[in-house]
Amino acid sequence: MQASAPGLTTSPYLDGQFLVAMPGLTDTRFARSVIYLCAHSAEGAMGIILNKAVTDIDMPDLLIQLDIADEKDAIRLRERVGHMPVLMGGPVDAKRGFVLHTDDFHIDQSTLIIDDGICLTATVEILRAIAAGDGPASAVLALGYAGWQAGQLESEILANGWLTCPADPALIFHPALETKYERTLRSNGIDPAMLSFSAGHA
Repeated sequence: MQASAPGLTTSPYLDGQFLVAMPGLTDTRFARSVIYLCAHSAEGAMGIILNKAVTDIDMPDLLIQLDIADEKDAIRLRERVGHMPVLMGGPVDAKRGFVLHTDDFHIDQSTLIIDDGICLTATVEILRAIAAGDGPASAVLALGYAGWQAGQLESEILANGWLTCPADPALIFHPALETKYERTLRSNGIDPAMLSFSAGHA
């Protein structure tokens, strides 16, 4: 269920939007990050970094390592899910998997409907479904997430640490992670070169 403030018809919260790191953001873990904000409320916020890959394992190997699939299925898995990136979703709970996916897949009591046809599921059942070819049409697996305490994200935005913009579902699942930062900026009418030059004052 989408987070919203009680009694308000228009939510003041940013869940379902992109956060784009500004050049002045000093935390190297988030430099040039594009984050999809999954939850945002008075209690804090949670999001998934979309453009940083885990480099030492791919999706087929991970499914085999987790005993979700057998080694003998490796070739079939590569055909089915070899294109699916494994992301460094953020520094919190980095050994736990979170799957962002289209809304054609749902597990009762486990799938969070976020916005614009995007959902989040963090149970092993979705990985089993993906391995079996019964999962969502589009998905990315993230290890860990980015988290903020109450008021922290708002303070970082006010300090020009983050640019907020509408999320593009196509960019969430776009396989070219290395171009996602520039693509996100350009899709919102922002020249990345000018943003870098203006260092936090876009």
